[in-house]
Amino acid sequence: MPKARATVRGMKIDGGLGAAFPTSLDGGFQTIIDSAQRLEAKGYAGAWTAETSHDPFLPHMVAAEHTERIELGTSIAVALARNPMTLANIGYDLQQYSRGRFILGLGTQIKPHITKRFSMEWSRPAARMREMITAIRSIWDCWENGTKLAFRGDFYTHTLMTPFFDPGPSPHGDPKIFISAVGPLMSEVAGEVCDGIICHAFSTEQYLREVTIPAVERGLAKAGRSMDDFEIVGPGFVVTGGDEESMARSAAGIRQQIAFYGSTPAYRGVLDLHGWGDAQDELNRMSKEGAWQAMAELIDEEMLSTFAVVGEPDSIADGIAKRYGDCVDRMTFYVLGGDTEVWDGIAAGLAAV
Repeated sequence: MPKARATVRGMKIDGGLGAAFPTSLDGGFQTIIDSAQRLEAKGYAGAWTAETSHDPFLPHMVAAEHTERIELGTSIAVALARNPMTLANIGYDLQQYSRGRFILGLGTQIKPHITKRFSMEWSRPAARMREMITAIRSIWDCWENGTKLAFRGDFYTHTLMTPFFDPGPSPHGDPKIFISAVGPLMSEVAGEVCDGIICHAFSTEQYLREVTIPAVERGLAKAGRSMDDFEIVGPGFVVTGGDEESMARSAAGIRQQIAFYGSTPAYRGVLDLHGWGDAQDELNRMSKEGAWQAMAELIDEEMLSTFAVVGEPDSIADGIAKRYGDCVDRMTFYVLGGDTEVWDGIAAGLAAV
């Protein structure tokens, strides 16, 4: 069992950037501005974007201009849809525009999306991610210190950097790099070469403590580092509501999301740990038939309460603190609808614990 490493009093609470982003662009820049400023005013530590139906980086240009304190990050941008040079550029630029507040949060996505949606190569995702991050850091070192760019790996090669393409040293230093991980190999990569890990929402407390954190610690040991150099972003499934109707809507939405993730073979290890491996077989079969709505019916009350903190709004902060207060540095709620004031109240409740 990993050593307890933090108290909830030190937990950072993050929010999603843009009430309508990234599912809609109708509100334009003002939606992003309003969201970023509201999160900062309410005392949130960070504001994240996700790569779903829109680019995850562009909102941070606007948010950086209209905020002063809040950290800004991607949770996540799809790394394997890009290459180390493009990610080094965008990370460098957003670190500059945000005056040192950007977190480059990356994830691999799964093979069908990389090969069929992005038309990119897929192989050995943990090894490829490790090399990608090492290459990004080599590029930043070249720009920062004038080191000759001579990165040669199994997947990426970067050996050309002329003055015209070199932005030079950054007055704000390199951005932090976090990666999302579920399996132990990727979690170990996070500990070895990253500044933090974004625990997938599909993780459970038991999986976090028994699989993820020990793997991170192995990676940190390889690099000669400790947990003092590292941040853990905890899983954030929450089911709550101000009345029975809103509670039921919240539960239905989270059940649907758990079922969607559970259908993915790469995430089977989480279900296996709890003795629910057979459910993964059935969920995967149903997903191939397109029975997305019916899949949620397989997520019973025990599974729901294992993956999510469930309760009335005034009980959620204590529930999160009891599960994750000694092992997580920051938390982002997985929000499916609900009143903004409810989530702000939960965040304030956690800050007061």
